[in-house]
Amino acid sequence: MIRFGIAGFGLHAVKRLMPGFALAQNCQVTALSRRSLEQARASAKQYQIPQAFDSVEALSRCSEVDAVFIATPNACHLADVLAALHSGKPVLCEKPMGVKAEECRQMVEAARSKRLLLGVAQVFRFEDSLRRVRELLAMGMIGRPIHARSEFCFDARQHARTWIADRAIAGGGPMADIGVHCIDALRFVLEDEVTRVNARTTFDQASRDVEASAALTLEFARGTLGSVFVSTRADYRTPLEIVGEQGVLRAANALNVEHPITLEIQRGSEVTRETVSNRLAYAEQVDAFAAALERGVRFPAPGEEGWQNQEILDAAYRSAAAEHFETVPRVRSRGSHSLSGLHH
Repeated sequence: MIRFGIAGFGLHAVKRLMPGFALAQNCQVTALSRRSLEQARASAKQYQIPQAFDSVEALSRCSEVDAVFIATPNACHLADVLAALHSGKPVLCEKPMGVKAEECRQMVEAARSKRLLLGVAQVFRFEDSLRRVRELLAMGMIGRPIHARSEFCFDARQHARTWIADRAIAGGGPMADIGVHCIDALRFVLEDEVTRVNARTTFDQASRDVEASAALTLEFARGTLGSVFVSTRADYRTPLEIVGEQGVLRAANALNVEHPITLEIQRGSEVTRETVSNRLAYAEQVDAFAAALERGVRFPAPGEEGWQNQEILDAAYRSAAAEHFETVPRVRSRGSHSLSGLHH
């Protein structure tokens, strides 16, 4: 049983992480931290968590914590990850892993030097919907993928995370916040890497100094053209569609954990459908991290994946500013395999 400490016990921890831990088989939450010790103790009492702290450093030193889940605001990730690693604790860090690729590099290299596991919480890699799409593509169900599209929208104008419109804290707008999910989803299901990216952004008064919406074109190494559309000005929607030479794979709300997902496979005039559930995605994510720590099973989203996603995001923001395509640097893992080729 792996005992987790959650650093930054806020809305995401309450809404997503704690329900996930409640369904997990081999891990539990034994500590949390918030900026105020009074708030931390109140949350610990409410959720029956034994230990409460007002800093990541103190939480990471706790003898009742085996691993640290970093759920603090994006700009805090670098310092918080390094603090946990310094205390000898493996880390699972929320996405986006940093606000710049250089930060991700520092985290990955620190984890390597300490010989500690660093993972990034790209939770949709643990969804049955994405894993099934990946499996169908690998089987050649629709032939060679030509186009791949992922969208993610939600209305953030009254969102509880008020800092998501502050570039200094968030690192960007919906490209960073939810675009990273779309990018990672396409890399994961295609088992391919982005070589170039082109991005366009729009702003409004409410978005302040971050984009309100964005459209990205991704060029993949094996020739697939990807498109990502994100916005914090529309109702929740997460469609995914892969167009192949012999058919189409689609799901109306593939990146969703709250209700069953219907996958549609179209080959000529024939259409078949299957329904999967993503309700265990958050539980499977932490159980997979626990399995990696206890049994050496490979974690499907190591820190190098968060670093590669950030390289794509950085290139996208450069592209949006310069109004041309940007080349994406390739992150290398410890082995010689492609990052997107990691298996669950």
